[in-house]
Amino acid sequence: MKHVALLARLELSDEELDYFGGQLAQILEHIDKISAVDTSNVEPTAHAVEVTNVFREDETTPSLSQDEALSNAPKAESGGFVVPKIV
Repeated sequence: MKHVALLARLELSDEELDYFGGQLAQILEHIDKISAVDTSNVEPTAHAVEVTNVFREDETTPSLSQDEALSNAPKAESGGFVVPKIV
């Protein structure tokens, strides 16, 4: 557990090492149980439930003209918005 703490750049007391070491051991035991399950006939999935995207057709619609888009701008110049300089 000291090695894992070192890799994670954690300074742990001996009591914390014992406490977290026990938790890590339980996690690793659980992973071993999961690894023992035969999944050879199970298809790989990205989600636990089936997800279906809903697509719509692309449709062009009228949009604002440049003058309309800039009409409420606090500042406009050369056909674009004037914004504060950000460095």
